[in-house]
Amino acid sequence: MMIKPRLISALFFVASISIINGASSVTVELAKKCGALTHKAFPPRVIGNPAAGSAKGSGKEAQAYFNTCVKHGGKVDDADPKEAK
Repeated sequence: MMIKPRLISALFFVASISIINGASSVTVELAKKCGALTHKAFPPRVIGNPAAGSAKGSGKEAQAYFNTCVKHGGKVDDADPKEAK
């Protein structure tokens, strides 16, 4: 099977962009820790039903909280999760 030149150039382009941007990956442990902290800060409205939404804040706020947690290496202030905007 021969790989097409366009595919090779596309893969090279994606790899070079990620190197230039200094893309870093999130470790599994950090993602789990931040996921647990986000779940604690934004508990579900109905236990066991994620489609019911959060009892505190919106999905955007929870996502911002998670991103802040990842940015700070898993260390967030639990005093007010809405400050993570």
